[in-house]
Amino acid sequence: MSDNGGNSPGQGPDRHRDSSAQAPDWQDRRDRLSERLDAARARQTPPPSALAPRGGLSGMAAGLRIASEFIAGVVVGALIGYGIDYAFDTRPFGLIVFLLLGFVAGVSNVIRSVGKDKKAADSGMEDAGK
Repeated sequence: MSDNGGNSPGQGPDRHRDSSAQAPDWQDRRDRLSERLDAARARQTPPPSALAPRGGLSGMAAGLRIASEFIAGVVVGALIGYGIDYAFDTRPFGLIVFLLLGFVAGVSNVIRSVGKDKKAADSGMEDAGK
């Protein structure tokens, strides 16, 4: 065994230092760090009101509404076309023409709805930022 003055790794004068003297320093540092972390989390987390959907519709409800508007346009167009074909005996031209018109009406309804929803969301976000 070699004698290194009693200072082998893990031993020595620092090993027996009173840890109670260091405890307040570590406690203060931990408290300051906790305060800084809490402040950073408060800045980073949006308020719950910003996470709530605007206009009273959730994402699924808005999607179902838009899909039903599109389908309604196509179905109404097809029914009108079928009615015209039945009344004037012009099969299948009325159905084809009004089915296409119903499709166009459905797409325009979807575009209009999405535009309204986007405007409402944008104005809601501006209101939340004030």
